Amino acid sequence: MRDPLSKKVVTIEPSGIRKFFDIVSEMKDAISLGVGEPDFDTPWHIREEGIYSLEKGRTFYTSNSGIKELKIEICRYLNRRFGLYYDYDHEAIVTVGGSEAIDIALRAMLDPEDEVLVPQPSYVSYVPCVVLAGGKPVIIELKEEDEFKLTREGLLNAITDKTKVLVLPFPNNPTGSVMTKEDLAEIVPVLIEKDLFVISDEIYSELTYGRDHVSIAEFPGMRERTIVINGFSKSYAMTGWRLGYAVGPAAIIEQMIKIHQFAIMCAPTTSQYAAIEALKNGDGDVEIMREAYDQRRNYLVKAFHDMGLSCFEPFGAFYVFPSIKSLGMTSDEFATKLLMEEKVAVVPGTAFGSCGEGFLRISYAYSIDNLKIAVERIERFVKKHCE
Repeated sequence: MRDPLSKKVVTIEPSGIRKFFDIVSEMKDAISLGVGEPDFDTPWHIREEGIYSLEKGRTFYTSNSGIKELKIEICRYLNRRFGLYYDYDHEAIVTVGGSEAIDIALRAMLDPEDEVLVPQPSYVSYVPCVVLAGGKPVIIELKEEDEFKLTREGLLNAITDKTKVLVLPFPNNPTGSVMTKEDLAEIVPVLIEKDLFVISDEIYSELTYGRDHVSIAEFPGMRERTIVINGFSKSYAMTGWRLGYAVGPAAIIEQMIKIHQFAIMCAPTTSQYAAIEALKNGDGDVEIMREAYDQRRNYLVKAFHDMGLSCFEPFGAFYVFPSIKSLGMTSDEFATKLLMEEKVAVVPGTAFGSCGEGFLRISYAYSIDNLKIAVERIERFVKKHCE
């Protein structure tokens, strides 16, 4: 019997995040700091709007690209927050999470062997999505000494005559690094000169600390070559609602809608009505959650420094990325032993690319009480293995 499996799919490694999550889910008294999911409930007024939509019988398919009112609110939000203007009717699509938006953007833009630049460490889905779309991922290693930012030099060194797309993953998962307006200004001329397109994943745009998020699409000459990806999971604590969106040039969005139409049909109707409420009246909720994350961020950075571990200070998302190189263990070895000995789950940095070796991703999307217990256990583990 012939092999029923696609060689392309078989060669893709499973997510390194889920491995530890699956183990800890069956371990009594374990604390998981591994999954990037807010510990807050979706704010009640947003849930209520979803419930109301069901009570009103709004249970049918929507337009493939999303409910008109939601697309209008998305475009209004982007305009008031970042000064970006998009035509809701031709330049916006509502997707099943930001992950689907990334996937269909790549599939809409790539031909076989087109090269896609993927800075790492970064979100686990970028490379597999490039491969599944028939493209060739080219890794740009982000370095701690550069604050895990994409530099002009790093970008130039990776570009070839086959390069078509740059994935721009900021604020960054797993490092928490952000690109300031000045940082982006360094790479914009390169992107325009080399005629590259950008998929700018801005899912953590509302979760920045001490500095405002800047979209690369704000720069002259970049709007027409950028797909902005965003969504509701992180800022509004709506992970299970599975709702994201993309905005960009009409020609690209049109092809993304075509793929979405055949593969998905439309994003969940109930979620779309809830998201309208989030955009209209959710700013205060975002601020409350951001303040809580900032408190946890400061606590963890200090805690790791007090343990004697180097820890880059993140200015975005809800992760810290401490270095464990001084302990002489690999990231996977540290995470595995920590889980078995102290019942704390963290994610090895290598889950986000080989250049993540020597680091751990620790989410602070958990209560401060849980974080304090976890820190006590991690500190005990570190002291034990430093002896």
